[in-house]
Amino acid sequence: MQDAPVNADHLPDDVETLHRYIRDLIEHLKKEQHRSQALEHKLDQLLRRLYGPKSEAFNPSQLTLFDGQPCVNDADTPSEPEPVVVETPLEIKPAKKGHGRRELPKGLRRETVVHEIAEAERACPCCGETRATIGEEVTEKLDIVPASLFVVRHVRIKYGCQKCLKAKAETVHVEAPATPSLIVAASLPPSVIEKCSAEPGLLAKVIVDKYMDHIPLARQESIFARQGIALSRKTMCDWMAACAEALTPIYTHMLTRVLRSRVIHCDETRVPVQDIGQTRSGRLWVYLGDRNHPFTVYDYRTTKARAGPAEILRNYRGYLHADAANVFDGLYTPGVIVEVGCWAHARRHVHAALTSDPALAAQALTRIAGLYRVEHAAATEIERQSLTGAAADTLRLEHRHRDSRPQLDSLRAWIESVQPQTLPKSPIHQGFAYIQRHWQALVRYTTEGFLAIDNNSAERGFRPIGIGRRNWLFAGSDAGGHTAAVLFSLTQTCREHGLDPWRYLKETLTKLPATPPDQIASLTPVA
Repeated sequence: MQDAPVNADHLPDDVETLHRYIRDLIEHLKKEQHRSQALEHKLDQLLRRLYGPKSEAFNPSQLTLFDGQPCVNDADTPSEPEPVVVETPLEIKPAKKGHGRRELPKGLRRETVVHEIAEAERACPCCGETRATIGEEVTEKLDIVPASLFVVRHVRIKYGCQKCLKAKAETVHVEAPATPSLIVAASLPPSVIEKCSAEPGLLAKVIVDKYMDHIPLARQESIFARQGIALSRKTMCDWMAACAEALTPIYTHMLTRVLRSRVIHCDETRVPVQDIGQTRSGRLWVYLGDRNHPFTVYDYRTTKARAGPAEILRNYRGYLHADAANVFDGLYTPGVIVEVGCWAHARRHVHAALTSDPALAAQALTRIAGLYRVEHAAATEIERQSLTGAAADTLRLEHRHRDSRPQLDSLRAWIESVQPQTLPKSPIHQGFAYIQRHWQALVRYTTEGFLAIDNNSAERGFRPIGIGRRNWLFAGSDAGGHTAAVLFSLTQTCREHGLDPWRYLKETLTKLPATPPDQIASLTPVA
C-alpha cells in the first residue's frame, strides 16, 4: 500500500481516501492470491513428481469439474476439420484369441521324456486283450539350466627337432633348455584384452548384465561368488573400460553414420558421477540417426554446456529434433542446421496447468491431441498400404497439409485470443508463451514427411539410463562415463533392432582383434 498502515479502529472519514485504500487492498489481494496460486502450483508439481503418477494421459471427452462444459467450446473458437477417416471395405474381423498358454518357440532345444504305463494297466477291461499303442499326447513345459561358468583350455602343441636339440645339448655337455628357434608352437588367437582371463562370451555377459539389464558389478560379483568364482568388481570394471576402448572404432563409425542423416534426434540426461568426497552431475547426450543410418549413439560430457553438442554437430547439415533448451540456440543456422520442435514438450508445459487453470488447459490439450490423431491416421493408412521410405513420407505429408495445417492455424488463433485473459506468470500463460515463442520450430514437421511431430524417440533412448541410475547409482569417474557411452550405444542399438546383444558382442569381441581398420564397418550392429 502506498500510505502508512491504517488502524482499523480509526479509519478516515474521507470517502476518496477510503476508496483509494480499498483499491490498494484489492490490488494487494490479487497479488497475494497470484503468489499463493503460484506456490500451490509448484508444491503440487513437486508432490506429483515425488509421489504421483508419471503419466500425462488426458481424456479430451471428459467434462471440466467447474463449468460442466466440454473442453472445447465450438461456438467461441474457430472450427477445425474433423480427422479424416479412411474407409476400408467391410470385412469380418477374426475372433480374438483367448488368454490361453502361448506356443513355445520352435527354435528351442527339445528334450523328450516318455511316460509309459505299467504292463498290467494295458489290459483291456472288456476283453482282457493287451491294448496297443495308437498315438500319443504331447505336453510341452519350459525348463531352464542356470547359466554356468566353464573353462576353455587353450592347448598349444609344441614341436621341436630331436636331432638338433640333442646336438645342442651335447655341445655344452649339459642338459640345456632348448632355444626358441628350435621349438615352435601354435600361437594363441588374438584377444581383445591382452593377458585377460575372460573369454569374449564372459565379457559380453558382464556388459549386457550391467548396461542392458541394469545389474551393477557389485551384484554380479555376488552372483559369480555363488558359483564359486572369486571375480572382483574392480576386475570387471577394468574389463569394461578395456572393452569400451577396443570397441571405440565401431562407436566412432556409428557416430559418423548418424551425422550423415537428414534428421537427427538429440536430447540429454543427468548421470551422477562419483568425485572426491561427493557426487556431481555428468551428462549423457543421445544422437539418433534416420532410417538410413539407424544407430543410437551416446556421448558423455562433464557438463550440460553447449560445447558438447557443438563439437559433435560442427560438420552436420540437416534437421535437428530437440527440445527448446537454451543450449541448442547457438547451433541452429538457416540452411545448415534447421530446428524441429517437439509437441510433446509443448504439451507438457500445458499439462502442468491442469490444476491451476483446468478449462483452458483442457481445451489446449484437446487441440494438441487432434494433431496426434492426424499422425495416427497417417500411420494406420501407411501400414494398410504397406508403404515404406519415400512413399510413406509422401502420404504422411499429404495428411499433414490437409488436416494438421488447418488445426495448427486454429490453435494459434485461439491462443492469441485467450492468452491476454491469463495472468502473466500463471502456468497456462507460460505454456502458451512457450508455444508462441517456438511456433516456427513446432510447425516445421509439417514441411517434410520424414520429420516427426515430437522428440519422443530420443527420450525413449534414456529409459535404460533412468532405470540404470536406480541400480548402479553413479558412474565411478568421467572415464566411466565415456565407457558407459560406448557400451550403451552398442547395446541400445541392438535393442532397437531386435538383436541379441550378448551374441552380437561375443562375435564382435572375437572378430575385432583380427579385423583391419578399413573393415570396421562390417562389425556394426546393423549394416
